[in-house]
Amino acid sequence: RCGASEANAALVAEVLVAADRRGVPSHGVNRAEMYCGELRAKLIDSSATPAVVPGTETVSAAAVDGNNGLGAVVSRFAMELCMRKAKATGVGLVVCRRSNHFGIAGYWSELALREGLIGFAFTNTSPFMVPTRACQRAGGTNPIAFYCPAGEDSFQLDMATTTVPVGKVEVCHRKRQHIPMGWGVDSTGTRSTTDPSQVLGGGGLTPLGGLEETAGYKGYGLNMMVEILC
Repeated sequence: RCGASEANAALVAEVLVAADRRGVPSHGVNRAEMYCGELRAKLIDSSATPAVVPGTETVSAAAVDGNNGLGAVVSRFAMELCMRKAKATGVGLVVCRRSNHFGIAGYWSELALREGLIGFAFTNTSPFMVPTRACQRAGGTNPIAFYCPAGEDSFQLDMATTTVPVGKVEVCHRKRQHIPMGWGVDSTGTRSTTDPSQVLGGGGLTPLGGLEETAGYKGYGLNMMVEILC
């Protein structure tokens, strides 16, 4: 009862439940409260319809304007367009702008997998990561999802380019649990902490790999790659 149509609400629910079923509660129904809050505050246009940006479409590529709609709605439109192009020409590349949180990246790669295609999905996010040799946030969790069919089996990769997604820290914070050393840093940007409140309240996440001495700069590089692509 937050303004979304029944069809759009059902899609969002499907994406959230898919995350819980995969054992990723940080992106599951846990996120429903955030979505409802944004809809009630009119931060998301519940009735928005995504559309191809005029002048951007080719036989294999396109840019989509999400018109500030629900991330799942925009992403489904984009993936369906991308898959049609891939089937027609061998490759499809579709980018989105003015969209919102789209759930687990792997949900969208799995749509391609079901059609016998290799599927990539990336997104940038609000800044939560403190880069190598930095002292404040300057990058998102910026996930990478890559799914590839392999006969009766498949390869499925869905990962943040930070050591963990911020949702895992939020879950620990709600449960009043410590986080493992290496997940995040305090407000100095250089000291690891096991206190989730320090990570959420002025600190930040480490890049995949952790601090510099454990090669966190590699995760930082992947994080920036996603930022550039998105």
